[in-house]
Amino acid sequence: MAADAPEKKEGQIPTNLRLLVLLEEVVRRGVAVKPAEMIDAMGLPKPTVHRLMQTAEGEGFLQRDLDGRAYWPGPRLRMLALNIMSSEHLRTARLTVLKSVAEELGETCNLATPDREGMIYLDRVETKWPLRIQLPIGTQVPFHCTASGKMYLSTLKPSSLAAVLRTHPLEAETGRTRTDPDALSAELAAIAACGYSTDDEEFIAGMVAVAVPLRDTRNRLIATLSIHAPVQRRCLQEMICFLPSLQKAAKELEKL
Repeated sequence: MAADAPEKKEGQIPTNLRLLVLLEEVVRRGVAVKPAEMIDAMGLPKPTVHRLMQTAEGEGFLQRDLDGRAYWPGPRLRMLALNIMSSEHLRTARLTVLKSVAEELGETCNLATPDREGMIYLDRVETKWPLRIQLPIGTQVPFHCTASGKMYLSTLKPSSLAAVLRTHPLEAETGRTRTDPDALSAELAAIAACGYSTDDEEFIAGMVAVAVPLRDTRNRLIATLSIHAPVQRRCLQEMICFLPSLQKAAKELEKL
């Protein structure tokens, strides 16, 4: 449903489209949604909306949020989105941009999307250097200690961020990982202000990275573009100097 679409009344939504419209509305909002909100948005009776959401949950298209009352996209709906983003036409155009970045900067370039438990690598183009760090497509990495994950966390509302930090242990992956919630929150605020994030050997010892966001037309983060390199070849400050090229590529990817 478009953001400015008129409120739907019962009978305006064909029965066979109600579940699709409900899923569309959940995804459009971009946050966990309670059934009462969907009743108002769709103009359907309370029992109908509850039945639709329970059906979607049972089939894996929706799942309960941490509070047990609201719903957000489930594994099947998230996989559907990833499969669309990985379609041959889109992926070919996307890889053209990633290859250009990897060749210009000489380091591995990654595109990652947020999932429930961490960031998922959707695409990547490897550096030509023999010394590289292998993180294949489909790899899931933590939020709190990766450049892409911290970029995502920095875009969350305070209540959503608090819920993530409460339910995801801040485990120390290296001696540099921030495990104090207050220290991490302060860093995330700085990331939100400057528009990029870094990983200074916080996820893997000997690896540094920098990430920038990709946003949709409503300014919501949909993915991150990042590069990483071994410290034997690049220091973090050198990686930060690559920001203009990364930001330019991110704008090209957003158009796709």
